[in-house]
Amino acid sequence: MPSAEVEVRYFAAAVDASGCDSEYVTVPSGATLADVRDVIRSKHGAKMDPILRVSAYLVGDDLTRDLGRAVGSRVDVLPPFAGG
Repeated sequence: MPSAEVEVRYFAAAVDASGCDSEYVTVPSGATLADVRDVIRSKHGAKMDPILRVSAYLVGDDLTRDLGRAVGSRVDVLPPFAGG
C-alpha cells in the first residue's frame, strides 16, 4: 500500500506530551485525520490520548475536529490553551 509523510506540528500541552515541536509521520496515501491521530497515539502512548481527544486540528487552512477529514502534507495539533 502506498504511503505518505505528514508533518505534524504540536502546540502547548501537545509539545510536552510528544517531547517535540514537530515530527514527520508515515500514513497510508489518502489518510484521514483519524489515521494521523492513530499514528501519533501509537508513537507517544497514553499520555497523548487525552490531549488528542480535546484538540482541534489545522489541516491546510481549515480548523477542524472532523476525524474523517483527508489530510495533506501538514497537520497542526492545537489543544485548548489560555493566554494571548
